[in-house]
Amino acid sequence: MAKAKTAKASYRCAECGWQTSKWVGRCGECQTWGTVTEAASATPARVVPAGPVSAPARPIGQVDVRSAQSKPTGLDELDRVLGGGIVPGAVLLLAGEPGIGKSTLLLEVAALASTQSQGSTQSQGSADETKHVLYVTGEESAEQVRLRADRVGAITDGLYLAAESELSAILGHIDAVEPELLVVDSIQTIGTSEVDGAPGGVTQVREVAANLIRVAKERGITVVLVGHVTKEGAIAGPRLLEHLVDVVLYFEGDRHSRLRMIRAVKNRYGPTDELGCFDLSEVGIVGLPDPSGLFLTRRDEAVPGTCVTVTLEGRRPLVAEVQSLVAKSHLPAPRRATSGLETSRVAMVLAVLAQRCKISMHEQDVYVSTVGGVRLTETSVDLALALAVAGASVEQALSTSLIALGEVGLAGEVRVVPGVQRRLAEAARLGFKHAVVPRGSLELADGSPLKRADPQLTSYEGMKVMEVDSLKQALQVSFTAP
Repeated sequence: MAKAKTAKASYRCAECGWQTSKWVGRCGECQTWGTVTEAASATPARVVPAGPVSAPARPIGQVDVRSAQSKPTGLDELDRVLGGGIVPGAVLLLAGEPGIGKSTLLLEVAALASTQSQGSTQSQGSADETKHVLYVTGEESAEQVRLRADRVGAITDGLYLAAESELSAILGHIDAVEPELLVVDSIQTIGTSEVDGAPGGVTQVREVAANLIRVAKERGITVVLVGHVTKEGAIAGPRLLEHLVDVVLYFEGDRHSRLRMIRAVKNRYGPTDELGCFDLSEVGIVGLPDPSGLFLTRRDEAVPGTCVTVTLEGRRPLVAEVQSLVAKSHLPAPRRATSGLETSRVAMVLAVLAQRCKISMHEQDVYVSTVGGVRLTETSVDLALALAVAGASVEQALSTSLIALGEVGLAGEVRVVPGVQRRLAEAARLGFKHAVVPRGSLELADGSPLKRADPQLTSYEGMKVMEVDSLKQALQVSFTAP
């Protein structure tokens, strides 16, 4: 007789839903540890009958979009990232490291939103219809938030504060206050007794987020959820949360610096290539409409091992400085320390310098960092990095009026990067006079050259532009520039 087949157990990742026939400690899809658990036995699919609809289907041209228009928050830098402001019924997820300033930012946004809503309704003579803003804190007490509000000047009559960690209580506050903006700080501290698990777990976070999203869509309330991040910098909790919300924002910056940056990695209502810059101080947070120059060291004399470049954060050009220090090593394996730059990219540039330009540093320690705590991940920083390391190795300084742009290839070539004209215009505005760029950068998409001020001097935007083909040529023209 044939043996009866036994059903194999199925295991599923709680983060991304990846399935396997046996238990493993690490998910094979999202590479998360400890999230693979045994899945419940599969149930046969049920036939769902047709039911009543909430609203009849209409031609798309007849859908009224006035209720989905964005409203400014009062912070221009945040509005830039959001694409104009917050949208009624939208759900935003703001993530960042602890102590980075998320609560301070949202407290000021809540105060500004309550002031704007009151002013707009009172100007129409309908003070009774004034809408409010509800700030729910699950990590701090109401007294702690009040002290912060006093410090940053976020005391308004339309801003309501509640210290709750139970979802049902939050829904009760929503019914009582009827806010137009709801801030939940943070989603990992809110739980519900309807499902098992502790607050912050996968099941709890998913259930709480689903209920808040449902309330936001039904009542047209803008909901802002604060999320924690893991050690790797990703948003803690289920990845499904990022797919459910409309906007995902990251709040970044060095906690020892006053500069903060906010960027959108997902935005259903606007672009995802914008960057907002803020100055965080003891009196609050202020937008920085012109952050260029914050990542530079102002000095009168040139110093070996420094080079200035222009990076594009979305569509915004930022002038930044790369610094390098090369010292003799007393270790069998010399150190390679980086700060603000990708370690693998730095190692590649060092290898190209050694192989193509004969600048070997196999017996020397190399330290590379950026100024101001900015993180540079663009490939256009390669040329500035190579010039800074080469200058530190031979103890020769570059001109303080020179910038370098370009991607360095393994063959030693310098490749064109996008947005060179925009970068040069920003550098010229800050007073730089010389630029080293890849050959072909000053050409239009059809291959025709741009209209230059003086073709013989190869100038653009008042700068003397030196086009190079290889890293070796870039080293020659850069260190001979006045």
